[in-house]
Amino acid sequence: MTENFHSGFITIVGRPNVGKSTLVNALLGQKIAAVSPRPQTTRKRQLGILTLENAQLIFVDTPGIHQAKHKLGAFLNYEAEEALQGVDVILWLVDSSSAPTEDDMRIATLLKSAARRTPTILLLNKTDLIPPEVESLRVGEFSALLKTTDVKRISASNRSGIGSLIESLIHLLPQREAEYPEEQITDLYEREIAADLIREACLLQLRDEVPHSLAVRIDEFKERENGMAYIGATIFIERESHKGIVIGKGGEMLKTIGSAARKEIEDMGGRKVFLELRVKVSKNWRNDANVLKQFGYGKGK
Repeated sequence: MTENFHSGFITIVGRPNVGKSTLVNALLGQKIAAVSPRPQTTRKRQLGILTLENAQLIFVDTPGIHQAKHKLGAFLNYEAEEALQGVDVILWLVDSSSAPTEDDMRIATLLKSAARRTPTILLLNKTDLIPPEVESLRVGEFSALLKTTDVKRISASNRSGIGSLIESLIHLLPQREAEYPEEQITDLYEREIAADLIREACLLQLRDEVPHSLAVRIDEFKERENGMAYIGATIFIERESHKGIVIGKGGEMLKTIGSAARKEIEDMGGRKVFLELRVKVSKNWRNDANVLKQFGYGKGK
């Protein structure tokens, strides 16, 4: 570490599906967070730790802030709002390909007080999808909500603007020692990331009505003598009618999900994985406080 070393926490907030987890993966240059085109892929805070020669940037990936319709949604909002406390920088990530939504306006209201004590950057994502005149329009629309002139433009999917964003963030971070070992890239254990990658595979493969009511629990995670890992997991859904959709005819859908998830887990861990999936019904689990606690969603308002 150099004498002029900077370190700090950077929270990334935004409404669902604006690319927060894609951004974290782009910033780290490797995948640590599940990503899908569906909203609410991220359900818990996760750290992405980038250690450079002169700085350690600790990114806090958060669930999308939205109008909650059940206790799980309230937990997701709680996770995101708590992540605004005690950090060094806030990134408000917005989707520049669409005008501000009600959720964006809700977030802007939330950020107004936070921005008075914490440097806050408005970060326009997906700028590669729009022409310059639309980009200028979006800058004006979103800046007016937060009343800020600190605006940056990126495309998380192709890493455009990532390098300059990192440089800007380093200058905003305080001068202090690193919080985490140089080799650490996240605060989650491998089994927790595996659960997210299984859910990601479900989100990418299943029909629209199923994914939001789906949870994954890792039942077993064992290292075998041959260097392989054995993972046993249960996919929970809320309705009996969804069970057949997840399993598929002759078990084909479950096999497809398992194959896709296994590849991602193997890429993450650098070793072969034997993955066994089961499907169970837990009716109305998103509104059941006891079940939410079992799945690790135990807080909220």
